[in-house]
Amino acid sequence: MLSGRVWILRYVRLLRRGPVLLLWSAQTASVFGGRLYALAVMWLAWQRSGGAAMGLVAIAESVPYIVLGTIGRRVRERFTTLHSLAGVDLVRMVLVAGLPWTWEALGTPGLLVSAALLGVGGALFDPSLGALVPDLVRPGEVQAVNGLMDSTNRIARVAGPGSAGVLLAVMPMAGLFWLDAGTFALSAVALAVLGAGAGLRASAPAGATAASGAGPRARARALVRTHPETGMVLAVHGIAIFAGAVSIVMPALVAARLGGGVGTYGVMLAATGAGSIVGNAVAGNVRLPNSLPLFYCAAWSVSGALMAVTGSVRTVTELVAVSAAYGAVSPFLAVSLSTHLAQFPPLPGGEPVLESVGG
Repeated sequence: MLSGRVWILRYVRLLRRGPVLLLWSAQTASVFGGRLYALAVMWLAWQRSGGAAMGLVAIAESVPYIVLGTIGRRVRERFTTLHSLAGVDLVRMVLVAGLPWTWEALGTPGLLVSAALLGVGGALFDPSLGALVPDLVRPGEVQAVNGLMDSTNRIARVAGPGSAGVLLAVMPMAGLFWLDAGTFALSAVALAVLGAGAGLRASAPAGATAASGAGPRARARALVRTHPETGMVLAVHGIAIFAGAVSIVMPALVAARLGGGVGTYGVMLAATGAGSIVGNAVAGNVRLPNSLPLFYCAAWSVSGALMAVTGSVRTVTELVAVSAAYGAVSPFLAVSLSTHLAQFPPLPGGEPVLESVGG
């Protein structure tokens, strides 16, 4: 077991490398901007059009992920270079900065179109950025750098909504959108600088497409046949993500079982986020078992058991404790899965293994 100081120093050593620092900075700015945007746009929808508009915005943002994730491989292949990802963030910058004007000029339809376009940007950006990570470090450091990148999401889940709440208290809504646009601009600059200096791209080595003799889907199926443990991991991944949708009823559980309101729900989310930050420090730095697929399945079993326990809590204290434990498990899932899949070369066109099999 590594001490907390060693965990921090290991991340710091990675960040002292220019390419890692630039990619981490780009991801941090982009993820934090995404969190600010998510809260701000929902608040704007609620304030102007009520709960129905919030639901429509959520749908408009989600549909591009579903479409591009299932039938949009050829489109995603066009956005695998660092410069193309920088371009995506520049477009997102313009869309976010213009949202207040879009609402005033076009109302709910304009807001929904902007939300859908931002969803397209996220669906193009997120998988390709993740595919770049293993190229930045030596094979023995893949787990640590995956943990470092995963920490960004964990911290943003806690800091993003809190920061938005504080900022809304001291600036108008439009200012929050402009600040959000600035985070996407910072991400675009970092990616452009990294692209100019390192020339990395999330793609297979030269000649890999010709040598493969098969398309990405065929290669993915061959991978699953020759590595059944990976097929098991991907099956568990899909089933568990589907089952995890039950978390949508958490606000109802908080209200009906504990008699709490939005404050109690916020405490639960904060506890989950805090637990995930602690879990990330461990998951990114301790030696994981050699059998990562078995470990991944075991971690999902623990996560599912904690979710089941959540349904039986009787006090806020119990809810906080279970939520923190649940959050602490989630980084082990993300880091172990990404570390396992990083051992395989990307598919032609830069498509990560998980994306190609419908994950």
